[in-house]
Amino acid sequence: MDFEKRKAATLASLSSVEADKSPKGSLDTPIIPLLNTINQHPCFYTTSSCSGRISILSQPLLNLNTDEQKPKKKARGGSWLFVSHDPADPDSILNLLFPSKPTPSSVSTEPSELVFRFEPLIIAVECKDLSSAQSLVSLAISCGFRESGITNANKRVIIAIRCSIRLEVPLGDTHKIMVPPEYVRYVVEVANDKMDANRKRTERFFGLLQSNGFVGFMAADNSNNMSINESLNPTDVSVHEEGLACDNDFPGCSLQIVHIEIVGESAEKLFLWGHSACALDNASHNKVVVFGGFGGMGRHARRNDLLLLDPYSGNLETIRTVGDLSLSPRLGHTSSLVGDDMFLIGGRTGPDKILSEVWVLDTAKNCWKLMQCGGSDFLPRHRHAAAVVGSNIYIFGGLDNDNIFSSLYILDTINLTWKEVPISGDWPCARHSHAMVAHGSQIFMFGGHNGAKALNDLYSFDIRKGQWKKEKTTGRNPHARFSHSMFVYKNYLGVIGGCPVRQNFQEVALLDLKLRQWKHVTLNSVGKDLFVRGTACVIGDDLVIVGGGASCYAFGTKFSEPAKVSLLPLMPSCDDHIDVKNKTVLINNQNDGENKTMIQNFEEPQLEHVLDIADNGSMHPDDESPVTNDQFQMATSHHVLKLDKRFAKLGKDILKEFGWLDLSRKAYSQEDGLHICFPVSNDFFHIFHARKNRSGDTIEGKDEISKTSKGNGCMLSDLSGPKALSLLHEYGANIQEDEVVEVRKAAKTPLKVMTEAIATLIEQHGLPARLLEELPTRWDRLGDIVILPTTSFKDPTWNSIAEELWPTVAKSLKANRLGRQGPVAANGTRDSTLQILVGDNGWVGHRENGILYSFDASKCMFSWGNLSEKLRMARLDCQDEIIVDLFAGIGYFVLPFLVRAQAKFVYACEWNPHAVEALKHNLKANSVTDQCLILEGDNRSLAPKGVADRVCLGLLPSSECSWVTAVRALRSEGGVLHVHGNAKDTEEGRWTEHLLKSIQEIVRSEGYCWEVSIEHVERVKWYAPRIRHLVADVRCRQTQR
Repeated sequence: MDFEKRKAATLASLSSVEADKSPKGSLDTPIIPLLNTINQHPCFYTTSSCSGRISILSQPLLNLNTDEQKPKKKARGGSWLFVSHDPADPDSILNLLFPSKPTPSSVSTEPSELVFRFEPLIIAVECKDLSSAQSLVSLAISCGFRESGITNANKRVIIAIRCSIRLEVPLGDTHKIMVPPEYVRYVVEVANDKMDANRKRTERFFGLLQSNGFVGFMAADNSNNMSINESLNPTDVSVHEEGLACDNDFPGCSLQIVHIEIVGESAEKLFLWGHSACALDNASHNKVVVFGGFGGMGRHARRNDLLLLDPYSGNLETIRTVGDLSLSPRLGHTSSLVGDDMFLIGGRTGPDKILSEVWVLDTAKNCWKLMQCGGSDFLPRHRHAAAVVGSNIYIFGGLDNDNIFSSLYILDTINLTWKEVPISGDWPCARHSHAMVAHGSQIFMFGGHNGAKALNDLYSFDIRKGQWKKEKTTGRNPHARFSHSMFVYKNYLGVIGGCPVRQNFQEVALLDLKLRQWKHVTLNSVGKDLFVRGTACVIGDDLVIVGGGASCYAFGTKFSEPAKVSLLPLMPSCDDHIDVKNKTVLINNQNDGENKTMIQNFEEPQLEHVLDIADNGSMHPDDESPVTNDQFQMATSHHVLKLDKRFAKLGKDILKEFGWLDLSRKAYSQEDGLHICFPVSNDFFHIFHARKNRSGDTIEGKDEISKTSKGNGCMLSDLSGPKALSLLHEYGANIQEDEVVEVRKAAKTPLKVMTEAIATLIEQHGLPARLLEELPTRWDRLGDIVILPTTSFKDPTWNSIAEELWPTVAKSLKANRLGRQGPVAANGTRDSTLQILVGDNGWVGHRENGILYSFDASKCMFSWGNLSEKLRMARLDCQDEIIVDLFAGIGYFVLPFLVRAQAKFVYACEWNPHAVEALKHNLKANSVTDQCLILEGDNRSLAPKGVADRVCLGLLPSSECSWVTAVRALRSEGGVLHVHGNAKDTEEGRWTEHLLKSIQEIVRSEGYCWEVSIEHVERVKWYAPRIRHLVADVRCRQTQR
């Protein structure tokens, strides 16, 4: 039976008066309009559904003492004691569970397990084909039904529309309820809240179907307030049918997707989405910097890895920042390159932790800085878009929970000020998950999601006029999408990937920026890659794509491999040009990856016609300028363009702009750095000599162009090819043979360097090769000390070559000092047992958030994972406050309180003498010695009483030993306790409940009339597998007696 027949049979059964096979026997009234709307569409029909229900299920108890195989849930049988598709009445359920008089049957029968449940909407839909299924799943996911997915794709294509807001609570059995009535009432209220959330998602999904061309009809019962949009035209095309043709506007041209073979770090580190990437495309680097995102090695999670990818060698390395300052893991942020600085803005570190931070990475020094920006208020957001023009970063849109932004902000990276741009022109609607790029003095924005549907509009913002304009274009518009990528190459603006994913959209959409015409070119393997929430960077003539993917119910998580796409096929080629008049053919041969240009002559060997340059830098014949065969022979060798150092930056920018820079070779200096030699392509060799005798034309405003190339780059991008060449001649550029010809080599990873060096060492000493298995694959850096893990170099045989071994390891890892980590000492002071292997001592300096920490790493512990909590404490307003830190250490929180939060005074309790020594040094280094009193010894006997506005208890795994001391330290009016502790991820609620009850009991026993509450619980980090480091902010507020 085909799709149409199955659909007709199912719809006929729905209209029958007989009961269906469900326990209820009929459709749920609240979703009848939604089901009718889906069933009216020619590509879908529903096979089963539930609008969501609250129930109490009675099912047989399992006998865990027998060896019988555990039955499946559905095989256990049972019956419903209570079912409602509307919010439940708590009193009705309490009367059912706690009757005033027990019924005889409830005592005599075998006990059955009672389970209280809430189950959200679920609809099973058969789809006509996979393309239709993917479209409907994408719409469902965008409305909050995030567990929706394709459940069957064999003979029939079935999808399930559902979400994860379920609730299942055991209550006891039919003989004894194990929970009190108050708890049952609480659980019912939770279920009712979930029912309301389920209703809102369902209404949102219903409205989105209507706005995207699904046409239904009015149900007889319309009490659910879901109305059909009668203004919709029945002939409207639904989203999944939009533009199914995949035209190729570049005849004979398709773009080849080549996956990059990764060496060095594991390729899994690039299995990401929601990350950011910037291209370092200059004479010394042609690489991509990647930060953050979701995915990575092992268990998928939000990441804070800073990675550097060479797309040509495939080498991937982790960038070790100075001082090892690391940002909190995040996704949905943006990164923008301004000069050597990468500005990282916003993002999301958790479901309710949206950021407005601005971090800067100095790519020359590899150090992070947290910037304090003034000007307009920039609200937290993620999934926004950013574009750079000169020293300004433009930010539009984004998302903060349910709030979608339509504002445009400018970050002045020189003065570090935000400015909100006033509304003018054709202002775009609010959106998130869109994309923006800059080209000259304009910023282009395409697509995104407005909370109801995906968009396919194109806007431009003129930075000189300060106005938005909705672009009018010709050609077939790209389909609506969000979470896609954009790029600019030559005179084209490109759009690739995005959601919804469609099988038939194996293409890149390209906008000719001069003609404002959309063109489309085929991609050869988009079916194998999910370019959703990935990044696309142009390096030379290649588009480098990193990450992208999706998490789908039934199919699991899918990530795309890093890939590279050559964009050269998009350019108008001079290859195969035949000059009939002079019977000369220019042929471009490609052998072993090298481009060799030659001329084949048919009649006249004396002269060939040289190639002239068009405005976009491409070549075409010019009958006026002859060139000899000898010159063409020279073109097969390597050449460089020699420029005075003063004009090197401008020259490099021109060579990059027109694709004349040879990225396979390195630039170098001559004459003690007075001149810079840039490797150039063979095509440029022809062009440069062709224009040499005609370079008498001067370029007006060349000084202004030189200045502008360092600023916003507007005038540089407006240069034509001939003017660019003339400008190079004006600045004294000369072309000469490459004397160095230093080809870029694939860099070796530090691990490979270390492995090769130690393999040679053990071979020289006749030691077994199995020792190489004990080499570490990862290590930490603390200041200039590389710290090896305790599991490395364990075999006693290593001791025989220790004098040679440790300097070799340090040299391989480029470390001044080398140490090996040991377990934390089990004594009360938790001393470090770091062993210094190379170097005189373990004293290190570390700067974090503008605060200097110094300590002896061989005697004191330092935790990197607490950075987010130290930043949180630093942002508090503690002016005029007295603070007591009961576990001060080297000043982990003492210094943020004093230096950043502007606390009036801090009492610092610490009993580790090594930590006290470091704390004294750090207070002096940060000029806050007069604002802190160090109390060396046990805080339970030394801590002050009745003085503190807030108390910090930063001891893990538990600070409970000093909870009484903390309460006593607070002022009589009360204050705040910042209580650290570890808890299993499934027992966070139990930990906070125990903390609250304990503090309340301590407060009563001490005779205080305080109201105690937990204002906030911060999840700092994973302390161990499934063990979280938590910090609870406990407020003690005085009440009247």
